[in-house]
Amino acid sequence: MRKAIVIGATSGIGKGLAKILVGNNYLVGITGRRKELLNELKSDNPNLYYTHTFDITDTTSIAENLKILTTELGGLDLLIISSGTGDLNERLDFEIEKRIIETNVTGFTCIANWAFNYFEKQKSGHLVAIGSIGGLRGSRIAPAYNATKAFQINYLEGLRQKATKLESQIFITDIRPGFVDTDMAKGEGQFWVAPVDKASKQIYNAIKKKRQIAYITKRWKIVAVIMRLLPNNIYKRM
Repeated sequence: MRKAIVIGATSGIGKGLAKILVGNNYLVGITGRRKELLNELKSDNPNLYYTHTFDITDTTSIAENLKILTTELGGLDLLIISSGTGDLNERLDFEIEKRIIETNVTGFTCIANWAFNYFEKQKSGHLVAIGSIGGLRGSRIAPAYNATKAFQINYLEGLRQKATKLESQIFITDIRPGFVDTDMAKGEGQFWVAPVDKASKQIYNAIKKKRQIAYITKRWKIVAVIMRLLPNNIYKRM
C-alpha cells in the first residue's frame, strides 16, 4: 500500500486530495492546525488516515512531526504541500506580508527541504506543491502572495534540477491553480472558479502522470501564456 502525507488537509484542496488518495489505495497522513477538522476527516475512514496537528510556521518542530507521521505510516512515497495563506493587501500592512512570507516561504521551504532529503536517501519519492498561477507576475493588490508563489515556482524548479542531476526516481510537481472555490479565493470579479472536487481530481491526475507543471483547471494555461507575453508597460497599468 502506498503512503502519502498531505500538509494542510483540514479544508479545501488538501482535504479533497486526501479523500481521493484514500479512495485510490493510499495510507494518508493528514496535517493541519485544527485538530477537530483532522479528526472529522479521519472519522470517514479511521484505518486509512493518520493525523498529526502542527503549524508549518513552527519550523523548529516540522522535521520531528514529519518523522513521527512517516514512521506511523510505515514509509513515504508522496508528500503534498497544500498549506498556504494569502490576503489582499493594497495598504501594504507589513504584518500581513510577514504572515504570508512565514507560511508560503519559510514554512514551505522547511517542508520541501525535509521531503527532498528524505526522498534522496531512499532514492525515490514524489513531492507535490499547490502553488498558484499568481506566481507568474506581481500583483498590486496582493504583492506578498504573488511574490511567495513565484518563490515556490523557482524553488521547485531548483529541486527538479537537483533530482535530475542525482539520476534518482524523485519527481517534483508544481501545481498552479487559478481560482478554486476555497477560502483562499478572495476579491471580486473572479472568473473560471472551479469547484474543489473538480480541481482535486485534475490535480490527482497530474500527480498520477508525474507532471512537472500543471495548471488547474486546464484552461488556466491559456491565461498563463497571456500573462507571460503581456508587455511590462501594459501590465504595470493593470
